[in-house]
Amino acid sequence: MERYRTLSKNCVNGEGRMKDTRQSTLDGAFRPSMPKVRTSFGHMMDWDRTKIENQILQETRLVQTFYGREGAERELAERIALEVENRIKKLGLTFLSGPLIREIMNMTLLEEGLVDYRNVCTRVGTPVFDAHLIDVGRGFESKDNSNLQENAETSHKKKADKISKEQYLLQLPPELADLHLTGDMHIHDLEYFGSRPFCQDWDLRYFFYYGLMPDGNGTKASVAGPAKRPEVAVLHAVKALGSAQTNFAGGQGYYNFLTFLAPYVEGMNKTEIKQLMQMFVYEMTQMMVARGGQVVFSSVQLSPGVPKLWRDKPIVFKGKVWNGEQAPLRTYGEFEREVRLLFATLMEVMLEGDDWGKPFNFPKPEISIEPDFIDEDENFNRDHPDIPTYRELYLMTFELASKFGTPYYDNQLPDYRGAGEGISCYQCCAYQFSTTAANDTSFDDKLNFQDGAHFSMGSWQVISVNCPRAAYRADHDDGALFAELRGMMDSAVSIFRIKRRWMELVRANGRMPFAMQRPKDPITHERGAVAVDLEGLVYTIGIVGVNEMIQHHTGSQLHETKEAFRFAVRTMTEMEQYAKKLSAEHGMTIALARTPAETTGQRFAVADLLDETFRPYALKVVKGDTKNLLERAKKTLDLPVYYTNGIHVTPSAPVTLTKRMELEHVFFPIVDGGNIFHIWLGEARPDPRGLMDMAMNLCKNTQIGYFAFTRDLTVSLKQFTEYHSDTTPETAGSISSADRRVLI
Repeated sequence: MERYRTLSKNCVNGEGRMKDTRQSTLDGAFRPSMPKVRTSFGHMMDWDRTKIENQILQETRLVQTFYGREGAERELAERIALEVENRIKKLGLTFLSGPLIREIMNMTLLEEGLVDYRNVCTRVGTPVFDAHLIDVGRGFESKDNSNLQENAETSHKKKADKISKEQYLLQLPPELADLHLTGDMHIHDLEYFGSRPFCQDWDLRYFFYYGLMPDGNGTKASVAGPAKRPEVAVLHAVKALGSAQTNFAGGQGYYNFLTFLAPYVEGMNKTEIKQLMQMFVYEMTQMMVARGGQVVFSSVQLSPGVPKLWRDKPIVFKGKVWNGEQAPLRTYGEFEREVRLLFATLMEVMLEGDDWGKPFNFPKPEISIEPDFIDEDENFNRDHPDIPTYRELYLMTFELASKFGTPYYDNQLPDYRGAGEGISCYQCCAYQFSTTAANDTSFDDKLNFQDGAHFSMGSWQVISVNCPRAAYRADHDDGALFAELRGMMDSAVSIFRIKRRWMELVRANGRMPFAMQRPKDPITHERGAVAVDLEGLVYTIGIVGVNEMIQHHTGSQLHETKEAFRFAVRTMTEMEQYAKKLSAEHGMTIALARTPAETTGQRFAVADLLDETFRPYALKVVKGDTKNLLERAKKTLDLPVYYTNGIHVTPSAPVTLTKRMELEHVFFPIVDGGNIFHIWLGEARPDPRGLMDMAMNLCKNTQIGYFAFTRDLTVSLKQFTEYHSDTTPETAGSISSADRRVLI
């Protein structure tokens, strides 16, 4: 055993380095001393090289988890740790910290060519300056999400987002991470990639049968039994969506909302029902509990009556299935009056707006245009003259569209939507989910809530592909273009498979408690059905820039020549067929969609402008303000340029609304994962009856499955009301009389 003595003079010089401070054994052998280590968990510890060895051994096990390769052996760990110690001695530092030691270790790993080990051993974080900018509302993604509030919770979320994005890109195989970084594709909600699924559409009957367990396991929150009163049912519906936000990255919604809620308001008058709907809307828009302190991004599918599919199905109510066994037989068809009144009063609340007269942004009302409600139920109308008809209820939605632009319309009239044969809805930001008896062996059990079986629809993950870049690489060769697009889709599937593997680890470790909850069955007192069917979630490939892809490949934009349009249809059909092939090969449902993240179109355009290979082509097709782009790019990458989203005709195209419909409606059956048709109102407030006539013609004569009237609205924070410009009369607008006729 060696003994030491210390000789010291002028311990620290002006540069903070050790000076003439040496430690020696009694036999005179000098050794540099090692300062104490400031650990990241808040203690000062003596130097111990074996901690580095053990850290390498432990952390490089992640290489096997993420990349499928072996972690470090003991001999390698000892050699790296010794090299790190020697480097620290040579530097002669007066202090050490955990992060500093890790930096030196990672440099040593890189010099040894051990990139995978370095990726799993490195730290993720942000410079102090960048963190400060986030605190004061600037810097990292400060303008990326308009739903976030200007508060400290948002700052906290942005810091977490930045760290998480770095982490997941490091955990992905480098060749796949680079596809995101270079702009070949975009992994949506990257900050949540390794911790949660994307979005979910809920079956409200689940909570009306089992009650509410907000934390998913009953250990951190109070557990409520099934609602017995209408106001409790409404509050459970609100809180369930708020709780779900902790387990999902995207929007939360309810399918067939009013039909399932209707039994709770049986016999109530209109005033009482309106009070409940007002409570629901205000709760959803004042509950600042979602990620970053925002309101819950929510939607509700609304039918003006009870759909035929549900009229003979037993109600789920007060913790029982009223099927003649658990409770006397009662069916949803008995509650047509209640559904109509719920619909009418919900529209009234939304038309009134809040105390300032502002619109309610959430929940998004998804108005279902169904074959069941095109023709009136004359017998019901005659027996209930005080209850609004289907036409009157639909008209209320167009009054809301004219005033605020709030509703979205889910058109289930086209044959490809399969109305009456299955379950179908649009949710979140124009994602479409559906299921039928043909592809779901338990479909009938779910209709009848047999043994807790219920509908669970949503998406695991969304990845968008840069279609214009595929065209640049293909150099006007059709076969090469299709091959490039298939290659992008293959890469997306590789990332999907990684997501599925990672999420199995998350699920196995109990990190999705709300989604995976199995509450106590109120009848059997055994564990009930799991809330979310993870195997039923789809994987979505987003389509961005089809117009610019076609423009580069054919020389014309979608709206300019028939040849360009036909080639766009052919290209999308090729992608649709390949998505089906990939679904079968990999045992996952892959859907194509127009993704709602317009910032992705900007990101792809900027990425192609930055790349010298693609820049000459991108400059010719990008949309937006293209003046002095390269000069402006030296100061900021937040450039006012973009690729047209999805398969849309570019917004600036000089075409009528009718012509735009003729072109875009063809793609809806192809892009089966979701699409939307926008009708821009500007600051106008058109006649609601004109809007309704136009919309119903659109529904009956086109394949457009989802559309919205988008209105520009300004609220004065000084006057606490909507602001109207003196220079823009309210009668002005972008819908001409010819457009209203929808001549298809």
